[in-house]
Amino acid sequence: MNLPEYGRNIFKMVEFLQTISDRGLRNQQAQVVIDVMGNINNHLRDTDDLKHKLWDHLFIISDFKLDVDSPYPKPSPDVISPQPERLHYPNHRVAHKHYGKYIEQMVLNLAAVEEEDDRKILLNNIAKYMRNKSHEYNQEHPSNEVIINDIRNMSSYSVEVEDDLLEGSKSDFRPQAAGRGAKNGKNGRNNGKNNGQKQNNRKQVIWVINLFSICKNGTKK
Repeated sequence: MNLPEYGRNIFKMVEFLQTISDRGLRNQQAQVVIDVMGNINNHLRDTDDLKHKLWDHLFIISDFKLDVDSPYPKPSPDVISPQPERLHYPNHRVAHKHYGKYIEQMVLNLAAVEEEDDRKILLNNIAKYMRNKSHEYNQEHPSNEVIINDIRNMSSYSVEVEDDLLEGSKSDFRPQAAGRGAKNGKNGRNNGKNNGQKQNNRKQVIWVINLFSICKNGTKK
């Protein structure tokens, strides 16, 4: 039952309206039903579009089968109960899930960076970030060779990476600091670990924001 708050008697009235063959009488009786529906909704009497709502409700109750002359456009079932649009889920498979999809986008956009020095700086920063994410995922720091091969694979070899480019590039990951002094015990170690992790997270967030912005624009700012 649509709009059950009107009650069964209103539904019976609407059903009776559909049996009236004389159109003029049907229109007259439809107005009577509208008045009764308005009395039921006293709390809506101060609403500007009350009459419009009542006529819409009348058609909804009749399942849009009532044929009467309404002072307002007859509503459509598609408007009252619209069908949700189909969600298009991304079907792109992330080859290196521990790096994340944004790293792949950054690496692909590196080819658009014209300045060689800028591209080298970006590569080093991306490599540092990849090392940190790999450590979080695998609990180990990959070698330069692994990082270079992953960058080449993610870019489909569109980004030229020299074998010695990342030499001397170190990860900004630091062992978690322990508590100050033995008296702090376990709490001190936990605090040091949390603080160190927060610092690493801040650095990673800054890298992601800056690198993604730079790569998206195709040049270093």
